[in-house]
Amino acid sequence: MILVLDFGGQYNQLIARRVRENHVYCEVHTLTGGKTSADKNVKSGLGTAINFSAIRDLQPEGIILTGGPQSVYNFSGKEQGFLPPEEIFNLNIPVLGICYGAQAMTQVLGGAVKKSEVSEYGKTNLKIIRDSKIFAGVEKNSVVWMSHTDRIFDLPKDFVATASSENCPIAAAENPAKNLYAVQFHPEVLHTVEGKKILSNFVEICGCRRDWQMDSFVADKIAELKNKIGAGKVLCALSGGVDSSVAAVMLSKAVGKNLTCVFVDHGLLRKNEPAEVEAAFKNYDLNFIKIDASERFLTRLRGVTDPERKRKIIGEEFIRVFEEVAKKIGAVDYLVQGTIYPDVIESGLGKSAVIKSHHNVGGLPDFVDFKEIVEPLRLLFKDEVREAGRQLGLPENIVSRQPFPGPGLGIRIIGEVTAEKIKIVQDADAIYREEIFKAGIAPELGQYFAALTNMRSVGVMGDGRTYDYAIALRAVLTSDFMTAEAAQIDWKILNTVANRIVNEVKGINRVLYDCTSKPPATIEFE
Repeated sequence: MILVLDFGGQYNQLIARRVRENHVYCEVHTLTGGKTSADKNVKSGLGTAINFSAIRDLQPEGIILTGGPQSVYNFSGKEQGFLPPEEIFNLNIPVLGICYGAQAMTQVLGGAVKKSEVSEYGKTNLKIIRDSKIFAGVEKNSVVWMSHTDRIFDLPKDFVATASSENCPIAAAENPAKNLYAVQFHPEVLHTVEGKKILSNFVEICGCRRDWQMDSFVADKIAELKNKIGAGKVLCALSGGVDSSVAAVMLSKAVGKNLTCVFVDHGLLRKNEPAEVEAAFKNYDLNFIKIDASERFLTRLRGVTDPERKRKIIGEEFIRVFEEVAKKIGAVDYLVQGTIYPDVIESGLGKSAVIKSHHNVGGLPDFVDFKEIVEPLRLLFKDEVREAGRQLGLPENIVSRQPFPGPGLGIRIIGEVTAEKIKIVQDADAIYREEIFKAGIAPELGQYFAALTNMRSVGVMGDGRTYDYAIALRAVLTSDFMTAEAAQIDWKILNTVANRIVNEVKGINRVLYDCTSKPPATIEFE
């Protein structure tokens, strides 16, 4: 295992992703101050707080210190958790500091970090100036991704500089005798051309066996769930998407008939989706319950325009429906959700910023009437969830199903959600998905959908004036759903979609295409 210590950077999830690509298991934890605080025996899992005692108990083969938005010289002591304790660097295991992590390593070990004369953001040319195990097989000159206003001015004792850039003389440094490495750039992002190689080199330095496989994760997780839940009753929130489907089958193998899967039709699903989900699971040996709660969700959302409020209302209402079903079943202890790692990150992990509260994480109400919420996929990225589904024997049409957010069309409708707007976006989205499928490009796209903007504009139809809404089309290329690139769909396809939507969907007179990547945008609109 490699342990990733989170200092609040937005790329932290990608570090875990890159380490996993080397078939090495890793966990991301938020560092707390102090060496023997009350959270010494924290449970294993993403997002939990961890201190030095717990780090030592985990016995990782290596540690990575992430980037973050702070300045290391703003902290006089180490108790805030924004600086790692010096003891971490004396565990006789390799440590890699990235950006803020490199500066934190420098500060704690006696070097100097100051505000840079020239900040570096974006693509930068890196020059390797000294041989290093971390740069083995790496081009001497390559492009890296920088994002910093501070830099290392003086190195700690026994450290040497190993790379530089035009505005950063110490872009990488190391203490080779203690296997301590610091890089000012971000090797985890794809813009760093040799980034994967650099992280693979760190895995090699750590001596990891590279034997972590999805089949072993699935088997271990089923055994863990069986041991944890025992004879307890479990209710699974089943949406029909790949995440909740994989979670449901995993729980079914762990607890059998003690599992009840509840599919809630909140009225914010895609066109014909309730019937499709019900048909997909009718042949599975699951206790399947369908609840039509569309009216109560629409009532709760009436007049609400703020996207965070919409997410939290939908998240709370889901929980209340599940609680009501659980009372009817009787003695249900556990609620299972298909939460995955990107949900956790964007909802705010440790010192990371809240991008948007996912209904199943940051959107949960303060009180939940279950003994515990179980999230067996919380450690996985989307492509890892798909692989777990294949290991569990799920059919490819479910494993490769188009992602659909829990809040549904509620976050694909900008502004207030109404029955009229729901029908508009359902019809437009159905046309878009149909044409994408007919064009044969669906397998190439990570996600594609139509969203209803809150913008109305003047148009002309049949020699008459219209004043209707604009539909925005979106399609992205992504593997982990933490970063995404806008897909360049052929204009003929988009033109066909646009013509069909304005002619077939009442209330639309304009079609737009969103060509923004993530970041700076998110995949969904709200």
